[in-house]
Formats: sequence, structure tokens, C-alpha cells
Amino acid sequence: MPARMLPLSFSLLVIVALLGSALAALHLRTGKATLPGWPLGLLHGLLGATGLALLLLALRGPLRGEAMGVGSFGRIAAVLLAMALLAGLATRAVRLRYGRIPGLIIGIHATIAVSGIVILAAYTLVG
Repeated sequence: MPARMLPLSFSLLVIVALLGSALAALHLRTGKATLPGWPLGLLHGLLGATGLALLLLALRGPLRGEAMGVGSFGRIAAVLLAMALLAGLATRAVRLRYGRIPGLIIGIHATIAVSGIVILAAYTLVG
């Protein structure tokens, strides 16, 4: 079962990244304090948390990627994606407090998340 969870987690997180890209583009395109609807943001967060949970379950399975040098990439990706989740929650807290999300916070969240997905891609596809 954990062997199937890793590709599922990776696929789900790629979809979440695409949704996040769309949210960021909508946010930057408006140029105002308005944001895209909260349902898309909630969907982005819930799917991202689900992808992280699936990754954590997959990491409980057999070791993979040791021969290719990517054995620790799964754990590194999980830490980065957990940090991205925390940054996403901080983004929401800033939105509730100030009514607008600065682009810097969105950029930090996106950078951490994309880094985690790229490392997870190496772990999933090479390992």
C-alpha cells in the first residue's frame, strides 16, 4: 500500500501547485486588496495537507532510492512541504488580520512548496 501512496501523493501535490499558481496569478492580476474566492484557497489548503499526509504514510514503507543517492529526499520533501503548510496557514492569518496578503508572503510559501515538490519528484521518479 505505501508503494502506491507515493505516486498518488506526488500527483496530488502537483495538482495543488497548479491550483496555487492559479490563485497567485488571480491575486496578482487584480492589483487590489481583493482576493480570489475563499473556496479555491480552502481547496488548495485541504488538498495540500492531504498530499502531505499521503507522503508521510508512504515514507513509512520500505526504503527507496538509496542506490541512486536520493534515499533521504522523501524526508526532506516532507519537511519542506510541512513548512509550506505552515507558511500557508500564516498567509491565511495575515489575510484575516490585515485584509490583504503581501506578495512576499505568497512568494515565500510558493518557493518552499515548489522546492519540496521538486525534491519529491526526484525521490518519486528516480528512487
